[in-house]
Amino acid sequence: MTEDFSARAAAWLAEHAPREPVTDVAEARLFQRELHDAGFAGITWPAEYGGQGLTRADQRAFDALARDYPLPVKPFLIGLGMIGPTLLDLGTPEQKRRYLRPMARGEEIWCQLFSEPDAGSDVAGLTTRARRDGDGWILDGQKVWTSRAEYAEWGAALARTDPDVPKHRGITMFVVDMTAPGVQVRPLRDMTGAVRFNEVFFDGVRPAADAVVGTVGEGWDAAVRMLGHERITITDLRLPHGHPASHAALAALARARGVSGDPHVRRRLAEVYRAERLAELLAARLGEEARAGRPTGPRGSAGKLAAGRLARLSADAVADVAGHTGLAWEPGDAAAAGLAAALLDAPSTRIAGGTDEIQRQIIGDRVLGLPREPAADRDIPFSALRAKGSA
Repeated sequence: MTEDFSARAAAWLAEHAPREPVTDVAEARLFQRELHDAGFAGITWPAEYGGQGLTRADQRAFDALARDYPLPVKPFLIGLGMIGPTLLDLGTPEQKRRYLRPMARGEEIWCQLFSEPDAGSDVAGLTTRARRDGDGWILDGQKVWTSRAEYAEWGAALARTDPDVPKHRGITMFVVDMTAPGVQVRPLRDMTGAVRFNEVFFDGVRPAADAVVGTVGEGWDAAVRMLGHERITITDLRLPHGHPASHAALAALARARGVSGDPHVRRRLAEVYRAERLAELLAARLGEEARAGRPTGPRGSAGKLAAGRLARLSADAVADVAGHTGLAWEPGDAAAAGLAAALLDAPSTRIAGGTDEIQRQIIGDRVLGLPREPAADRDIPFSALRAKGSA
């Protein structure tokens, strides 16, 4: 029963959950393993593939309890929230047995290899190429803005396997060993000072013969499915426990600085609270529907927009509540540094995972049924498009 599960989870978290944020990846892996072995990771995944085989109600109960702790889940979000569900949807039984249990236990971290320098938000414009070589493949190309690649063991990569068909066809998704010969990862430092993205280069990389996720040539459909899971995951992201840009933290800061009675500050705080609640409810709805077997599809773009809006409103509130300490601080002042990082990081939420403009276009086309924008390249073979672009 969910009540028994909830009581067990509450007791375990009270004893084992960290009270302060964990930044060391090795320590995060250890906690994830303990979390899984205690029965609280992969809660709804089938037991035969390393999950717990429990219900959606159990997952909701655990999520509600976990929000009170700074669980070190960030290194595993791409695997558990995006790639794992896609493998459950499309993977072979062998792939599920091989990859899902180590993923749930934190033994193997995953990254998503979609974005490319020349494609931007046009994922189907990718040029990374995979060509047949006997029973296997040879992969060449470049990816960028890849989170977790600096320590990931595996990646899910999109590559073009047939350039002579329109660009949304002829794409295939592969499982790639990030430690294989020919894989090079170059970290990128963002304006917060952190390294959270990477360039990844493939030079003659050889994925295994059984590395295809889904069907050869139907990688666009696999990508759309994964992006749907991604948008649910992004929508469901709560600001970490004690995050300086959360409503609770900002309200406490406003009281401490004596500005909680300022009408402008109060309005900012109300906007953040409303946006937090909206994102939370929307994430709960989309997540529940997905776990019930109803594809999220383009409605996930609404969740992505809600998450981006929350980040923007939180950043605006930081500037108003914290004043100059939101941009400059004394050495060793971790709280002020956290405020500045939250402010500087806000724009990335509206870009990563698809820009706000892309999300609005998806909603207009596929949710509201508005007339689609012209797409003259829809039925032109990709090789012809590339030749025209280089002429």
